[in-house]
Amino acid sequence: MNVVAAPGMTAFSIGKGMTLNSAEELEATLRHIGATRYHSLHPFHRLLHGGKLNKGQVQAWALNRYYYQSTIPLKDAMVISRFRDRATRIEWRHRIEDHDGDAGSEGGIERWLKLTEGLGLDNAYVESTEGILPATRFAVEAYVHFCRDKTPLEAIASSLTELFAPNLHEERISGMLQHYDFVNPDIMSYFSRRLTQAPRDAGFALEYVKTNAKTPAEREAVCNALIFKTNVLWVQLDALYHAYVEGHIPPGAFVPQGNLQGN
Repeated sequence: MNVVAAPGMTAFSIGKGMTLNSAEELEATLRHIGATRYHSLHPFHRLLHGGKLNKGQVQAWALNRYYYQSTIPLKDAMVISRFRDRATRIEWRHRIEDHDGDAGSEGGIERWLKLTEGLGLDNAYVESTEGILPATRFAVEAYVHFCRDKTPLEAIASSLTELFAPNLHEERISGMLQHYDFVNPDIMSYFSRRLTQAPRDAGFALEYVKTNAKTPAEREAVCNALIFKTNVLWVQLDALYHAYVEGHIPPGAFVPQGNLQGN
């Protein structure tokens, strides 16, 4: 699927022909970026949600995505470390709890392992991350480095893909339950939980950037941070498509069992 960008936008930035003079223009541009660049548009997701993948390909997706999910708390700890403001740290802290869980409460990482285990993958193998694609590792680590090296404003802005996540989660839940007999509601609990978590997180981040990006240059940086994050998500699916749809699995990466190759 070809995604058409706004005039002047490149693969990495909004370009030099756009001036953002208000918080309202900033939000409109952010929403346009999501509408044209969010990874819900990627062909791999169309295959995944439409029941066009076999079990081995779904396993490969869940295995690789685990690395992203398990790294999110590290990224969020990095974001927290950028702020002297206690109120911002308190607000951001629940994101770590959402993924890591707490004493006696299940977090997103545990729910993701429930998914991979339900798909027939060994937990120790998943947690080792030894079978993930190199591009997965490089993209996820680039995200952590971005939040470490860019401004705190850009670090928060990079999380704004959460604005667009609930629709994707709803599509994923309904599509995968409908099309795959090896998927059930219990192993999809990560996505059902994010239907309430993501809007809360996105709402805070959106208001934060609208309030704190006070100049056109800062608003441009916010938009470019979101573009960077959409690239982080998109390239992971590029790698999955190349390896597990087109069949170019790199040496040492996960190889589905032979009896899983057929639909």
